[in-house]
Amino acid sequence: MTDPIIITQQAAAKVWELIQEEGNFELKLRAFVTGGGCSGFQYGFEFAESIQPDDTVISHTLEAPQAIVQVLIDPMSFQYLAGATIDYKQDIEGEQFIIHNPNAATTCGCGSSFSTE
Repeated sequence: MTDPIIITQQAAAKVWELIQEEGNFELKLRAFVTGGGCSGFQYGFEFAESIQPDDTVISHTLEAPQAIVQVLIDPMSFQYLAGATIDYKQDIEGEQFIIHNPNAATTCGCGSSFSTE
């Protein structure tokens, strides 16, 4: 069995906040991996309304407010994200979704790209 992908409470709460700002409660967060970046692969995030047949859907239930946030991951990205944790941080450098990825052998300084070798 493949290791699950975890969505932290902070990340789920931020997704819910962004969905509310958009006013479209059909939105889901799509997390993906593409080629490029300074380390070989880079992470990306976008909103999507529909679930593709081969997507992995990860649901996170928020307690307050009571809501369910869904994260979608396509099969190619899933192989690189298995076992990862999607988090959200806010600090003096700004705000961003971050991925703690056990599959990444190296990462760039900003954490938005990685290599598996």
